[in-house]
Amino acid sequence: MLSRIADNLFWMSRYLERANSSSRLIGINLVHMVETEDALPEASQWRPMLSITGNEAGYAALHPDGEIRAEDVIEFLTREPSNPASVYNCLRMARENARILRDRLSKEMWESMNDFWLQIDGQLKQRLPLSAWPEFHKFVRNSVALFHGLAQNTMMRGEAFDFYQIGTFLERADMTTRILDVKYHLLLPDVSMVGSAIDYYQWAALLKSLSGFEAYRRKVHAGFRPIDVAEFVVFEPEFPRSLRFSIDRLYGSLQSLGASALQHRSYKIMGALLEEWEHTSIQQVFFETGLHEFLHDFLRKISELHAALVQDFFTN
Repeated sequence: MLSRIADNLFWMSRYLERANSSSRLIGINLVHMVETEDALPEASQWRPMLSITGNEAGYAALHPDGEIRAEDVIEFLTREPSNPASVYNCLRMARENARILRDRLSKEMWESMNDFWLQIDGQLKQRLPLSAWPEFHKFVRNSVALFHGLAQNTMMRGEAFDFYQIGTFLERADMTTRILDVKYHLLLPDVSMVGSAIDYYQWAALLKSLSGFEAYRRKVHAGFRPIDVAEFVVFEPEFPRSLRFSIDRLYGSLQSLGASALQHRSYKIMGALLEEWEHTSIQQVFFETGLHEFLHDFLRKISELHAALVQDFFTN
């Protein structure tokens, strides 16, 4: 496969997953805002959305007054032209990469992507009221899920599918790490609120943003202790949005690329990471390493993996 085709597949799936993750965060935060009513200031509820996506500086440049308002944050994360990570820009780039790859995708995948983009482009030509955003972001999440389902059921298994999977799970691992880190350090406004109703809603919102609330409740029966939620989100191998699930799929996709890929630096990075995690427990992470430090180290390794993938597969 040509390196530019592999690159297009990788970025198509990364942009799609990034849009999906941002849409999940916005949708869940809108629900969370209603559930907690006036328990938290508006800025406290929406500032973490900017932190998770790394958009504090970009938002501040457009809003020099420093005010963080729900409608402004949603606009910025969803349709702001100057924000390269906005849902609109991510879906535009996903569709552009898909257009280049039409001969590598099934007919159903291309038609789904194209229809999805045309509807998004039409809806976001004008500013939407706050009441319209929940339904809009539900549509985004459902459309991404439809595309992933079509990929699983209609895409030929081979190198193209492997690079599609690598992009999806690399982006998912990155976003899940950021969501957990921000929750642990920024969302709780005061230590005195640990164990309170607000704390419950925040941990529940974290799990819901990852579609893991029901799965967690079935797996864990001790409530929403931070250590239990972190263990589920980081180490649970059966949860599709856990870090462990993502790196298992990344490793498997690299293996599927063939014997030559096993000599690449990206494969060796994944192997070392999995070996390290085999000897790491959530107790070590919480009480020795520190969750924040552990997650930042994981983000660094994800960045190294991305650089290795570029060097190994996407550079002519």
